[in-house]
Amino acid sequence: MDTHPNIAVVHVGGDLDVTTVPRTRRLVEGLIDDGCRRIILNMAAATAIDSTGLGFVLGEIRRMRSVGGLLSITEANECVMRTLRLSRLVDFAPVSGAGGSRQVQELPASAVPLWRCVVRIDPSDLAGTRASVERHLSRVGMDSDCLFDLMLTVGEAIGNAIDHAAGECALVVLACYEDRVVIDVTDCGCGFELRAGEAVPRVDETSERGRGIRLMRLLADSVTIGRKPWGKGTLVRIVKLRR
Repeated sequence: MDTHPNIAVVHVGGDLDVTTVPRTRRLVEGLIDDGCRRIILNMAAATAIDSTGLGFVLGEIRRMRSVGGLLSITEANECVMRTLRLSRLVDFAPVSGAGGSRQVQELPASAVPLWRCVVRIDPSDLAGTRASVERHLSRVGMDSDCLFDLMLTVGEAIGNAIDHAAGECALVVLACYEDRVVIDVTDCGCGFELRAGEAVPRVDETSERGRGIRLMRLLADSVTIGRKPWGKGTLVRIVKLRR
């Protein structure tokens, strides 16, 4: 299991059925009780889900929503996806299949945003910074689940700008296009680079650090990290396609 403050990725170690649900339920409900508000069930290892598994997932979706959180399923194979569709569970939570991430095409050079704005990151008031970003993103018209995931991703990038660069000249630049939202988070630190598709180093399960990039990639359609093309520092670009 990969965890981060307020987010957890639970790897279902096999089929989600009457024999495995009790253990998975204890894990998920323990996370919720501890304050986790975003749980991703990774079902890459599952070949089937039975009625007990469906009931469990639906119950946890309802419980998460009752506390203002979100549970989703990722990496479901064709058989599991068919079961989720037949049960209409896909109507209640975000579900993605194995290898189902959307391809993000480069913007043409002539593309002009519908609107663009800049938010300065205040190291002494991150909650206020996040609230300002969310007010702007609420204009996009995306559904609440997409906005929830996008704010978690942006919040992680903002936290990294503060953590690794002390918030020095850190900014959030938001641009809304016809088909996507592009968010650049920049700082003036030493600079860091991770090429597209490059694996993130594994970390020990007990470590408090090192999971943020992996989780950001799960929550957004594209995340690129590189040195700023001007001055010094890092540029994190987050892309969320408009559904």
